[in-house]
Amino acid sequence: MKLLIIEDDTTLSQTLAASLSYHGHEVCTAADGVAGLQAAADWTPDLVILDVMMPGMDGWEVCRRLRETSDTPVIMLTARGTQDDVIQGLSTGADDYIKKPFDLRELELRIDAVLRRSQARAAGDADAASTLFDDGWLVIDPDRRVVLRGGMPVHLTPTEFRLLIYLMQRRGRPIPHNELLREVWGPAYVDETANLAVYIRYLREKVEETPANPRYICTEWGMGYRFSGEQG
Repeated sequence: MKLLIIEDDTTLSQTLAASLSYHGHEVCTAADGVAGLQAAADWTPDLVILDVMMPGMDGWEVCRRLRETSDTPVIMLTARGTQDDVIQGLSTGADDYIKKPFDLRELELRIDAVLRRSQARAAGDADAASTLFDDGWLVIDPDRRVVLRGGMPVHLTPTEFRLLIYLMQRRGRPIPHNELLREVWGPAYVDETANLAVYIRYLREKVEETPANPRYICTEWGMGYRFSGEQG
């Protein structure tokens, strides 16, 4: 797989490139955000590993710009590990994040997990390839990857879209936290319920008419979430 590393720490960038090349990946590096965006456009990587704290254009802005033109998976590397930092990373469209310092083996496993999800999407994952939902106000069309809210297009990150589709196609059924994390993110994420809550919050803000009183994405207290919409 083609991996693009956007990292201004030359030593870390070289270490990552050597390790990932050893494990069979083709690796390209960029030392700042502008060069990284250019490399992403020219080289079309399968996954981007993106530092957050860079001079000039930071990782948040790079991720936002990548998301304007591409669904290429992004794993953010951040030395800022507060919950607010994690939320910001997820809200800009990152597929995963890793706090610095990190273990190289963990990074390799997370890359494998994100790539598997990306490949399943590209191959036409059965969970994301059928069943149109339309109640007259909210339209979810998995085949065309379109979501409309009150007739207006809704932009969802790839992970938000997978989460919405998984919930919608099992509407009416309470889905446990660990099932959502396992099926949408992968088995390595089954304990990350706090991050699931962050994604649910952002998804509600994008598709609900009143996010504080959700009509579609309902909480099953102590268990998980349920999509309660009915076809029009």
